[in-house]
Amino acid sequence: MTRKLDWEKEGRNWPNRAASRFVEAAGLRWHVQQMGEGPSLVLLHGTGATTHSWGSILPLLAERFSVTAMDLPGHGFTSTPAAHRLSMPGMAEAVAGLLDALAVRPTIVAGHSAGAAILMRMDLDGHLDSDLLISLNGAILPLSGMAGQFFSPVAKILARTSLSARFFSWSADRDENAVKRLIDGTGSKLSQQDIDWYEMLARNTGHVWAAINMMANWELGPLERDLPKLKPPLVLVTGGEDGSIDPSTAFRVKDILPSARVEYLRGLGHLAHEEAPRQMADLIFRLVQEETRVFDA
Repeated sequence: MTRKLDWEKEGRNWPNRAASRFVEAAGLRWHVQQMGEGPSLVLLHGTGATTHSWGSILPLLAERFSVTAMDLPGHGFTSTPAAHRLSMPGMAEAVAGLLDALAVRPTIVAGHSAGAAILMRMDLDGHLDSDLLISLNGAILPLSGMAGQFFSPVAKILARTSLSARFFSWSADRDENAVKRLIDGTGSKLSQQDIDWYEMLARNTGHVWAAINMMANWELGPLERDLPKLKPPLVLVTGGEDGSIDPSTAFRVKDILPSARVEYLRGLGHLAHEEAPRQMADLIFRLVQEETRVFDA
């Protein structure tokens, strides 16, 4: 049996807790954070993360935007759907249902890693009508070579039982450096407090189960095929030190969608928005200014 995080226990010191609330939508109970005034900006985190990953950048973005972020289905404090709903189309539909319940019509959307792919799927499936889509180290294209042949089948095997989630959580609990090694592998340098949040998540079997099943249900081939139909302008922000998603991915996406723009950031890794929140917030402000007329309204 997997256990979900307890808001009154693990969430008592949650980043930006004052901006949090819980919302019923699309058959789930969502943990949502909203802050700021201005044009609507929606943020989607990646696999295995939560709203905590926006902890430092969210207040900065709220200086000029009305920002909405949420824990994705099964992640963090959001309730867990059936495993098959943790697919890309399933999560895109669920997030769309949440935004409808919140009456949020985002002008700008930004997604990190798998969050970027979900936003693209939402647009392609008619769930979004935004002026700009920003991908932050987006996991958009299928893994190539042996990695692509290995990871998806293994994730599907692991997803068949909750024992795998319990094993990963047990391993994280037994080896105090396991999560730090994973973070170091992303190419990002995080504070100990930020690492502590990931360690807490890694020890929670419910959160880990959702991440494993999300990976097991993830099919990027259809997204790659549909990319030329993407409607809003796309900016691909990629960290030069990203150890999780090869920086060349952004340029491969641009080959498929020539109208896309690549912003290459030297010295930052996969979790760039966590290691350099002020730099990333300023970049988002600049991109919105250059790519839209939002701030002119």
